[in-house]
Amino acid sequence: QVQLVESGGGLVQAGGSLRLSCAFSGRTFTTYAMGWFRQPPGKEREFVAAINWNGGNTAYTDSVKGRFTISRDNAKNTVYLQMNSLKPGDTAVYYCAARVGTIATTTGRFTSWGQGTQVTVSS
Repeated sequence: QVQLVESGGGLVQAGGSLRLSCAFSGRTFTTYAMGWFRQPPGKEREFVAAINWNGGNTAYTDSVKGRFTISRDNAKNTVYLQMNSLKPGDTAVYYCAARVGTIATTTGRFTSWGQGTQVTVSS
């Protein structure tokens, strides 16, 4: 089965940057589209970004466009989320997710999930 392990979260001041990583194992990485989701305190999990198997197709939620970049390194079985110009509203637990096939933007279409990594942005 697929295993996903996120890293790179932490505490950062507003305007700062973080890069999240998600290590994939257990299956053939290039079979999977990957996504990042987040769950702010007291709220539901929401879509952040997604990428197809070769990086040729990406999608972002409007609130992060121009600030966040999703990418993947198929040689390292790893997907990244570069987060720049962070805002207090970006504070959340960030989750990596995987699904076989094409890119998707809803939680229900992803079948494998990591444990999450906390991102806290102070004002």
